[in-house]
Amino acid sequence: MHKYVLLFILLAGLWVKGPAQEVLTLERALEVAFQNSPALIQSKFSLQQNELNLKAQHASLKSQFSLDVDPFSYSRSNQYDNYNSEWYDNEVMRVSASLGIRQPIKWTDGSISLVNDVSWQDANNRSSGRASTAFSHDISLRLDQPIFTYNRTKMQLRELELSLENARIAYSMQQLNIEKNVTDNFYSVYQRFKDLGTAKDEFANQQQNYEIIKNKAEAGLVAKEELFQAEVNLATSESSVFSAEITYENAKDNFKLLIGMALDQDITVLANTEVNPIEVNSTDAVRYGLEHRTEIRQREITLERDLFSIIRAKSENEFRGNISARVGLNALGDKVPNMYDNPTDNEQVGVSLTIPLFDWGAKKARVQSSELALESDEVDFEEQKKQIVLGIRQICRNLPTLISQINIARKKVENAERTYEINMEKYRNGDITGMDLQQYQRQLTDAKQAYTNALISYKLELLNLKVQTLWDFESNTSYLPSEIFNTLK
Repeated sequence: MHKYVLLFILLAGLWVKGPAQEVLTLERALEVAFQNSPALIQSKFSLQQNELNLKAQHASLKSQFSLDVDPFSYSRSNQYDNYNSEWYDNEVMRVSASLGIRQPIKWTDGSISLVNDVSWQDANNRSSGRASTAFSHDISLRLDQPIFTYNRTKMQLRELELSLENARIAYSMQQLNIEKNVTDNFYSVYQRFKDLGTAKDEFANQQQNYEIIKNKAEAGLVAKEELFQAEVNLATSESSVFSAEITYENAKDNFKLLIGMALDQDITVLANTEVNPIEVNSTDAVRYGLEHRTEIRQREITLERDLFSIIRAKSENEFRGNISARVGLNALGDKVPNMYDNPTDNEQVGVSLTIPLFDWGAKKARVQSSELALESDEVDFEEQKKQIVLGIRQICRNLPTLISQINIARKKVENAERTYEINMEKYRNGDITGMDLQQYQRQLTDAKQAYTNALISYKLELLNLKVQTLWDFESNTSYLPSEIFNTLK
């Protein structure tokens, strides 16, 4: 018997938690997971990238200023003059600067520009000995406007807005996925903890039984076979405790890995097992799911992008044109003060057209391919809505059943405890055998495990309903962040 006591003391030493142990509630575990999750961090980076891309696009639609400066340029060339049939040596020094202001026009996909060019040039013909100096100032207002085509600026801006919305949805869904995984594993650890506690209780009962049967066997009141069976029962219960301890420690390690905690940090979980039955109206739940499920919004974004693909396909080899207009003023002189004496104005207006002739059916094939992609996504969209409705209805049907199972399991535990106490007294009195008592002990163990499983199943099904509807029925609020919730509304 002493070897059992020694091993029990050793196992008990494993159960004693050191001062560094951290008690984790579900809320605390989620907080740690949100801080350390690599997937969530990457999703946040993607969200920030899309925010910056949209910010950059909005900035590019404001007035753009540019300054080009050529501080000095020098050239010397020996050229042949066909008219005079002679060679001449030409030398030119030049300084110039250009200031431009360009304003994109979002609503028409055109642009209007103001360009201011200033230059100085000194030219010297070394062959003839002639030289000239000129100051020039040219200022012009220009307009470029595409016609007979789609607005590329607005489409690009809309695509960036959709990408940002999609990134926000992905970040929110990543948070929800983490919450679901952490909750599942949290209750798995709690279940292993309860199994360990049940195994300990059974081991303590088997020890008590063993002492009783041992005393009876030594007094000659029962046969030796009863003592042998009690030893087997005790050894089996002891092995169950050891297995439950290993399973519990492995579950804790996997949980720490999931939420990003150090593996050498000892933890225990503190679960809230109170069950407050929630009345869920199936019709409301389905409505919440169809209104709030971000996958539906993502599908809508996909359909809108499919329309953009069709527009692009139709624009390939398209009939299109461009209107350009320019008005300006040019001043020229050999000195700065007199360069504005006789300025000249200049105007220019032009229309250019691109007329496709024949592309061997390439454009038609691309358009049809894009339209088929749109139709396929529309079918997926409708099927996904059906799956959402189906899943929510099943959960709503399961919840009352799970509440009923909890009540039944609780009653079974109470009955099993009373039955075990009654038969334990019979065992002490010698009315039943150790095999009979072992059966009642197993019934009690199974009843406790079934009760724990029923509680966890209800908690996880409530979370599943939250995942399916993105609505928290316990607080009666939307799970989504306000910016996404308002967009969906």
